[in-house]
Amino acid sequence: MSDMPADVRAHNARLIDEFRANGRRLGDRPLLLLNTTGARSGKPRTTPMMYVVVNDRLLVIASNAGAPRHPDWFRNLVMDPHVTVEHDGEVFAAIAVVATGAERYRLFDEVSRRYPFFADHQAGVTRQIPVVALDRV
Repeated sequence: MSDMPADVRAHNARLIDEFRANGRRLGDRPLLLLNTTGARSGKPRTTPMMYVVVNDRLLVIASNAGAPRHPDWFRNLVMDPHVTVEHDGEVFAAIAVVATGAERYRLFDEVSRRYPFFADHQAGVTRQIPVVALDRV
C-alpha cells in the first residue's frame, strides 16, 4: 500500500478547499472531486481522486491505494450511480458506470500502462480493482 497521511480526512478537506479555490483545478495534477451519496447515511460525500481519460471517457480507479477492500466512494456509487463531478473548472452531473468483463480488462490495462502503480495495487490484493467511467448526463 502507498503512504497515506496520518489524518486522511483532514488531508482531503485541505485538498478539496485548495482545488475549489483554484477554479476546480490543481496545476497539471489529474485530480477531480467525486460527489456521491453515502450508501448508509444518505449524506453527501466528496472525495478527491486521480482520474484518467481513455477514449474521451473520464475514468476513476477504485484501487483504495492497494487496500484489501473497495473504497467507500465506490460502495456509495454502486448504491446510487448518480454523481456530481468537479473537474477542470466545471461541475456536472454524471452516471457512474462500473466497467465489466473484457471492457474492464482493456481499460485497466491501458490505465496501468500509463500509471504502473495501479498494476502494483492489483497485484497486492485478491479483489478485482474496479474501473468506473463517469459519463456526463
